[in-house]
Amino acid sequence: MVAKSLLALSFGAAVVLGQESCPGYSASNVQQTGSGLTADLTLAGEACNAYGTDLPNLTLTVEYQSDDRLHVLIADQDQAVYQVPNDVFPRPGSSGDASTNSSSLRFTYTDSPFSFAVARADGETLFNTSGTPLVFESQYLNLRTSLPENPNLYGLGEHTDPFRLNTTNYTRTIWNRDAYGIPAGTNLYGAHPVYIDHRGASGTHGVILLNSNGIEVKINDTAGQYLEYNALGGVFDFYFLAGPSPVETAQQIAQVVGMPANIPFGGLGFHQCRYGYRDVYEVAGVVHNYSAAGIPLETMWTDIDYMYSRWIMTLDPERYPLPLVRELVDYLHQHQQKYTVMVDPATAYQPGGDYGAFNDGVQQDVFLKNASGDLYVGVVWPGPTVFPDWFAPQTQPYWDDQFNSFFSAESGVDIDYLWIDMNEAANFCNYPCSDPFGYAEENDLPPEPPAVRNSSPIALPGFPPEFQPPSSSAKLRLRRQDGAGSMMGLPGRDLIDPPYSIQNAAGSLSNKTLDTDLIHYNGLAEYDTHNLYGTMMSNHSRNAMLSRRPQDRPLVITRSTFLGAGTYVGHWLGDNISDWPHYRISIAQMLAFSSIFQVPMVGSDVCGFGGNVTEALCARWTMLGAFYPFYRNHNELGSISQEAYRWESVAESARRAIDIRYRMLDYFYTAFYEQTVNGTPSLNPMVFLYPEDAKTFAIDLQFFFGSSVLISPVTEENGTSVDVYLPNDIFYDWNNGFSPVQGSGQTVSLEDVDFKTIPIHIRGGTILPLRSQSANTTTELRKQSFQIVVAPGQDGTANGSLYLDDGLSLEQAATSYISFTWDGSMFSMSGTYGYEAGVNISTITVLGASSQPQSVTSNGADLSATYNSTTKVIDVEVNIALTGDASVNFGQVATFRGAAPSAASTNVLLLALSVVTASAMCLLGSW
Repeated sequence: MVAKSLLALSFGAAVVLGQESCPGYSASNVQQTGSGLTADLTLAGEACNAYGTDLPNLTLTVEYQSDDRLHVLIADQDQAVYQVPNDVFPRPGSSGDASTNSSSLRFTYTDSPFSFAVARADGETLFNTSGTPLVFESQYLNLRTSLPENPNLYGLGEHTDPFRLNTTNYTRTIWNRDAYGIPAGTNLYGAHPVYIDHRGASGTHGVILLNSNGIEVKINDTAGQYLEYNALGGVFDFYFLAGPSPVETAQQIAQVVGMPANIPFGGLGFHQCRYGYRDVYEVAGVVHNYSAAGIPLETMWTDIDYMYSRWIMTLDPERYPLPLVRELVDYLHQHQQKYTVMVDPATAYQPGGDYGAFNDGVQQDVFLKNASGDLYVGVVWPGPTVFPDWFAPQTQPYWDDQFNSFFSAESGVDIDYLWIDMNEAANFCNYPCSDPFGYAEENDLPPEPPAVRNSSPIALPGFPPEFQPPSSSAKLRLRRQDGAGSMMGLPGRDLIDPPYSIQNAAGSLSNKTLDTDLIHYNGLAEYDTHNLYGTMMSNHSRNAMLSRRPQDRPLVITRSTFLGAGTYVGHWLGDNISDWPHYRISIAQMLAFSSIFQVPMVGSDVCGFGGNVTEALCARWTMLGAFYPFYRNHNELGSISQEAYRWESVAESARRAIDIRYRMLDYFYTAFYEQTVNGTPSLNPMVFLYPEDAKTFAIDLQFFFGSSVLISPVTEENGTSVDVYLPNDIFYDWNNGFSPVQGSGQTVSLEDVDFKTIPIHIRGGTILPLRSQSANTTTELRKQSFQIVVAPGQDGTANGSLYLDDGLSLEQAATSYISFTWDGSMFSMSGTYGYEAGVNISTITVLGASSQPQSVTSNGADLSATYNSTTKVIDVEVNIALTGDASVNFGQVATFRGAAPSAASTNVLLLALSVVTASAMCLLGSW
């Protein structure tokens, strides 16, 4: 055997065992190109046909697409094997100037038996398939790469396993399913076959496998450390990303899967929902009760309760009559609040009736059909249901029409945002669902609604007369609508029970979902495209929202996702449980979606969805949820109500949490915007910002909100202390008046953390633009002036940024992007100033100062400055317009430079976080 390389680079191949009976392939006809190579791969011996039929002829295409991205595609020579359609997942192109010589990566191969490796230019091997033969069959792909001992791997979702993956006897199944309770160790709602491999000082890299078939990834150390792909079809379509830092790797992932969509500013507000609001009066009552409790509520949501008999695009005429729903929405809009409802893909099967969503879909031929040409019928909430075929060209116009009619601002339910669910797609009926009608009847689907209530049970001051007792509810009839084959998949496959069985927690591939032998309008099999169903609904739904409000950024929250979903939508983390383990794992879940999968608008149901939450847990979760990008309280029918006002302790937690969140909202909105531009994570695991500190590699109970704010929640049941790891850096304690804390790479215990407090530390070297005070809505918040908080780093400098726009428009007429710097004595701002914010900077706060500044000046004029010797904080009143460059000179100010504090000062700096000084209260604003 002769080892080949684009640069004649040799590598050491780790030999692993497995698949010995399969012959592998031999490479021939190798053609070098300016940006890579192509080759033919031919079966190297007698076919093993382990889990299908070995394909005798493959092609290898290697392309250096940029200096930090390498594309490796192994496909069948005939191009008959299914590949993810380009219109579902647009492939990234080459930068045009990438080459073998300029790339940070090197591709090498061995011709027979064929294997390949990807290494850094310095020779470190990142991916190496030698030692086991490549298997490429009609229904089974197998490829194994060796790894270093005890690797730090992250990603491969969706799951509720630790953020850093187990690497011994670990299997991650990737097959989207309805996963109530989101159990650990199982496949959940999303398919993200991408991982990050972090090697400390040696760097970080990423690997994306673009494949939508069922996949099992096995990670083990039984024959040397390895990672192995087992896929039920498709091709090996790899993107290797050079990093070399975790943040750069995340940015490079975004360049492949697509930059996330920006969201409306108001989407970052606090949201409330519940499955089980019996009628529009109860929804209105919740809105009123939040106001009465003094808890800001940005958006009110309604689950499937609003529908007639669980039929999408309908209102229950008894419980949610259109006139009253429209009055509720008008009330919310008049109070700068918003309204959101759920829409499922499953459409009630109602032949012969006047149900418009069904009739229009049949007429326009948008629903999936079985082999006989009849409509495919499953069972979901409405009972027997049909399902849109998102591949059918007429489905988008159909979906647009449904939205434009039912969600009409003039005559329908004028929603602001959208929630889509059950789109894995979920199907309650076990496979084979031979009698969906009988199954629905046996299981009482649709469920019997609660008794009709003819008036609101309580007075709702400020609401229209129709919402006040004892007036009777209006009646309204049901609202209805009027109205090779290239890459298509090989023939002859078993699309129901493939020879290789992945560990799908639901059982067979078709169980509790769509039958995998269904053929879509364009000829593709559900077997190959199952994992795309939810993200295709996301794309269609975003487009439908744009069709009704073309000028506004949509906010769509989905359950099921695939690679690139963040370019369309956000994601809530599904049907979690109201317990402490789900509270804890929510942090790792959202970090994976935001920092790796590039779906930054993400969050768990605050206080949990299933089961009864305790007061203590709900108080803690309400504080933690304030640092989820998507912040929503939501729980299920049958559980106790858990709105934040139900307990005074939770209400107080909510008021405090929302106050902090809203004051930080522009800071986070800026971080979110930057992620939409270049993929820089807006949430960061500690390892991303301290990649050479091995103690951060496994931490998933602390995280950075943005890149500057360290959140360290209490995570033990009924606990009032928390162990906080602070790397060797300077931090500032938000809850103790911004007092400086020198991290030493050790874990410290914070005691007496009450249930209305969450530990927050500002990372040194950063500048935060905060609102001077909070508000009841994000609309009012945007009228508040800014407080600039300068947190000098160990070298005495700091920097930050602020992005401003109108918070809503899809295309901005003007924006501002302002950079802040602190050089140790001078605060400066510079940038672009297109957006008229209408507010100014009213305060500059410098942390960690050792003394009162002798003078503070701006343009030669003296400014008023106060100094707190206990917290080491300088506060300066200013009036700086956000319309042009400016600077403020603090003279000779000595700031905390990281000298190790004495034992006495350590006790002061790490005070119990519940003890907040009076000066800290002033700094924190509205507390």
